This record gives sequence, C-alpha cells and structure tokens, in this order.
Amino acid sequence: MVVYRSVGEHARAVEDFLHDFKARTSKDITLVDPDSRDGINICQLYDIVEYPSILALSNDGKLRQLWQGLPLPLVGEVSFYAQ
Repeated sequence: MVVYRSVGEHARAVEDFLHDFKARTSKDITLVDPDSRDGINICQLYDIVEYPSILALSNDGKLRQLWQGLPLPLVGEVSFYAQ
C-alpha cells in the first residue's frame, strides 16, 4: 500500500516507483489518498506521519514493514513482501 498525495511534490517519484514495481513484479500496489476518509483511518492506524509512505502488510492487516518519506525504498525491498 502506498499513501501519498497524487498532486503533491513527491507524486512523480511515487508514480515512477509504481511503474517500475509493476514492470518488475506484475503486481499492483494499493494507492491511498491520506486526505480521504479511508486514508485518514489508515494513517491513524499505522501511525503514518510522513508522505509518501509505503506499507507492507500481512494478509490479516498486520504491519510487516513501513517506509516513510524520501528516499523511496528499492523495488526489490518492497517486492520481498509482495510474494
């Protein structure tokens, strides 16, 4: 899951990351707007205070890894959790 503002200053970096992730893994990442109702709840639940944030969650919603702010993690780091 990626929490970011699509019109924010880091939007291009996130979109490039998402494109590379999809190209390398054929998997999509859920996008979350931190200003939406769901986004606000997710930010509170996982204590997200910086954007962009990338969350690796288990199937039952437990946080496995969290990256906040820049620089973004490598695609390989995130893809490890997407297997």
